[in-house]
Amino acid sequence: MNTQTSSRQKPPLSIGLTILHLLAYGVIGFGLVVGGASYIAISIGLIPLAGIGLVMLVGAVYALFGIGWFETRRVSELYDLGIPDLRFTRREIPTFGGWLKAVLRQSVDARMWRALANSLLTIALGFVLLVILQWVFQTSFDAVQSLIWGNSAASSGVRMGIAVAGFLFWLGTLYGAAMLHRLLSIALIGSAVREAELEERAAASQEQRKGAVRAADLERTRVERDLHDGVQPRLVSTAMTLGLAKEMIDTDPETAKTLVAEAHTSTKAAITELRQLARGIYASVLDDRGLDAALSALAARSHIPVTLDVQLTGRCSRTAEAAVYFVIAESLTNAAKHSRASECRVIVRLREDGTLWARIEDNGIGGATLVPGGGLDGVQNRVLAAGGTSTLASPKGGPTTLEVSVPCAS
Repeated sequence: MNTQTSSRQKPPLSIGLTILHLLAYGVIGFGLVVGGASYIAISIGLIPLAGIGLVMLVGAVYALFGIGWFETRRVSELYDLGIPDLRFTRREIPTFGGWLKAVLRQSVDARMWRALANSLLTIALGFVLLVILQWVFQTSFDAVQSLIWGNSAASSGVRMGIAVAGFLFWLGTLYGAAMLHRLLSIALIGSAVREAELEERAAASQEQRKGAVRAADLERTRVERDLHDGVQPRLVSTAMTLGLAKEMIDTDPETAKTLVAEAHTSTKAAITELRQLARGIYASVLDDRGLDAALSALAARSHIPVTLDVQLTGRCSRTAEAAVYFVIAESLTNAAKHSRASECRVIVRLREDGTLWARIEDNGIGGATLVPGGGLDGVQNRVLAAGGTSTLASPKGGPTTLEVSVPCAS
């Protein structure tokens, strides 16, 4: 899995829009807070009554999540922060108990509660602005009334001065409240951007570790299977042949010589198999001459014709080259064994973004699927272990196409 981080250019703060948000929250927020608190209090009180309160509390969790989701989206859009939407906790097990656990985890979700705290602070700021506005209007109204009803000019002037000063104070308070709202929102909700990036990186790292472990297990299983099915029986046969030769060397030297020659031939074949087995783990030519030469040698040994199109402007890390080499080797082996293909095409590029990309396509019958423990499963885990991604397309009737992308510096 690749993580991409983009920096956003924040536009100038829209003071007017922020002030409208604050005033709107101040108008409707108080009633929502009182109503929500009353609902939760009633729910807790009804818990002893056949668990009705628990059902109501579950509903409260969903309602709080909805408010938190709206608040997160509002702040993200208002300040163009690119904050990921709030998501309800997924249940790990598709059962009623799993759903209840998900609701319980959501009820203590830190992101949701930070968004709710931001809502409460926004309501408080809006309410303060409304109180100050009411005082300013009341003072202005009293001053105008004094002028109309003929009160002393001095008294009216003082009242008007207070009204003007109050209005200017209210304007300053509006600006200050808008700036404070922005700072609080970024502190409480905007930090979710960084947290989401860290969580994504942690998840990618965990997947990479799992892929590495799985790839190692599959590789060990493959080596064990190849040794058990190939080299081991051949060596056992060689030992038995040499044993017969030893018994017959005095009584029938000619037959013993023939048996020794057979054992010699069998031993050379076993050595060849061991070399091929080691080459399947890592081709030494990768270190000596690079991926291009290693793939040329691989194509030359393939049982079906392979067209290579390799354009590399430099070398990548040993891990990246080994991963791509393994993927191509496994793909060619699968094509020869299962696809009934008459040709394969392999394209390899070193892209500008620093990734080593490869595409393997055969003209076989298609229908390839990922099977746990199979070759394609090993391909996927090997790529994951290198921090890359893979995409398989194999419709019935063909063709089968596998694309992989691995960080060059992995």
